[in-house]
Amino acid sequence: MTISTRGAAKAPAVLVLEDGRSFRGRAYGAVGETFGEAVFSTGMTGYQETLTDPSYHRQVVVMTAPHVGNTGVNDEDPESKRIWVAGYVVRDPARVPSNWRSRRSLDEELTTQGVVGISGIDTRALTRHLRERGAMRVGIFSGDALADEGTLLARVRQAPEMTGADLSAEVATKEAYVVPAIGTKKFTVAAVDLGIKGMTPHRMAERGIEVHVLPATATLEEVYAVNPDGVFFSNGPGDPSTADHPVSVMRGVLERKTPLFGICFGNQILGRALGFGTYKLKYGHRGINQPVQDRSTGKVEVTAHNHGFAVDAPLDKVSDTAYGRAEVSHVCLNDQVVEGLQLLDRPAFSVQYHPEAAAGPHDAAYLFDRFVSLMEGQRA
Repeated sequence: MTISTRGAAKAPAVLVLEDGRSFRGRAYGAVGETFGEAVFSTGMTGYQETLTDPSYHRQVVVMTAPHVGNTGVNDEDPESKRIWVAGYVVRDPARVPSNWRSRRSLDEELTTQGVVGISGIDTRALTRHLRERGAMRVGIFSGDALADEGTLLARVRQAPEMTGADLSAEVATKEAYVVPAIGTKKFTVAAVDLGIKGMTPHRMAERGIEVHVLPATATLEEVYAVNPDGVFFSNGPGDPSTADHPVSVMRGVLERKTPLFGICFGNQILGRALGFGTYKLKYGHRGINQPVQDRSTGKVEVTAHNHGFAVDAPLDKVSDTAYGRAEVSHVCLNDQVVEGLQLLDRPAFSVQYHPEAAAGPHDAAYLFDRFVSLMEGQRA
């Protein structure tokens, strides 16, 4: 990716998809070029959390909401220390942000962090195209990066695909750190960082959990060196079929029967650890308004998602695995995609979505309480 931070507001820009369709608009954020996988997010709010979610590494995010940037950028809502999206696509960016917490405009933040974007295009048409054709490689070009579309298309088709991409170690912490419990410490959790969002260990800390966040490369011995009451596997980017090391570590946790909880990428890791396959969704689930049913209670939750891969597990039966019986615990009501797994003979479960509610609804906050209950039961 090459960028310039000057002249973004006036520069023409073009977005080129790998199937040859293109959209012309104006540069938004930095001027230059960027490549990634084109995906769309259906959330009307929460763009700051989306931009800083490490799970969006190497993805160009198209916002389906027409007006973006209205509340500016603050210093409280980022989910990590930087913006991770490879590029950003909006229809109608706010000219002036208006919110009491705003410190700067979204355009300024994108420019400062070198994120190449485009505005003023028909994002509805682009979203419909991606729904029909599927997520695909894309490039955004502005300023000196502009050329004839044949040349730009060839450059897009040279970019790496998301299928087969091993990305978690690129976004995870390099050094372990601790998020202390809020109030009285009740439990210790080892959290394997595959692209963790900042709100996730905070939600555990609120429940009296001291969270030791470990690199994606952490070994089983390093996980148990913190003497955990439970082990957590986070969200993260990339193709789960490449995540052999986390799968191996998770199998070690399952063998020891330590309470285990996984979110998003962690759900896919549990699926692989249990012997299920994974596959790439046509266009994925991204946004904060996805309906999911908890099959144990029948309750329907409005949930936050960001995943382009899913677990291939049977919905209609309990499966026998090397670690006992397993079943699908949650399912997406839009398309029947597996949204959660649970073991019936060991204290382990996972969900494909984001219960930490950053950004998004709080319907799934009970899952952290469920994790606490597993650790309480193990201790008793």
